[in-house]
Amino acid sequence: MFWQEAKENERYVVPDDIVDVVYSIDCRALPVDHAYALSRAIQQALPWFSQEKDAGLHTIHVAESGNGWMRPDRADALLYLSRRTKLTLRLPKHRLDDAATLTGRTLDVGGNRLRVEKSVVKPLSPITTVFARYIVTREGADEDGFLRDAMALFREMGVQPKKMLCGMEHVIATPERTIRARSLMLADLTVEESVKLQQQGLGPERKLGCGLFIPHKDIREVKPVSD
Repeated sequence: MFWQEAKENERYVVPDDIVDVVYSIDCRALPVDHAYALSRAIQQALPWFSQEKDAGLHTIHVAESGNGWMRPDRADALLYLSRRTKLTLRLPKHRLDDAATLTGRTLDVGGNRLRVEKSVVKPLSPITTVFARYIVTREGADEDGFLRDAMALFREMGVQPKKMLCGMEHVIATPERTIRARSLMLADLTVEESVKLQQQGLGPERKLGCGLFIPHKDIREVKPVSD
């Protein structure tokens, strides 16, 4: 009889060339649409950030519901942050020392004070369901058009998602233009596909929080309930 167990070191190992740097912050509130102001503040503190191809900014989110509170609809309404709220940058590994200089800085985010505190480095996740809050969408594209456009980009990357679910359109304002984006969830990826998407993202405007995938527990949590 021949019997060979799989070895632990033969399992897929998530590479560490792209990671998330997660900072604790001290900040009372930020506007709902703070992507541009936060990105500008980061670029002023880290001048290399805007030119780093693999760098991205996760915009800041708090719980959208709970104890009767709902996320405001108006872009200029304020999100009130707790001490648990974090600031996260997705960065190539060779920028970790440079990113450490952000600690201790106080940023002006559209007139709101945000003090950056200690950070931890988190590797990308092997979870095979991933979610992006914002993927830039083509002007005039409806939900089906958005999904077709996304699938074409996935094919170019060699990624074949089996399940895709997109959300409502969001608007990100900048002084030069208005960016339209949708959320997108993918499920039943391979581990390699999941990591590739987290490393490479999808579409433009990473410095404004677009195109960045994060792990999600289960697509069933957001799947519409059938009759």
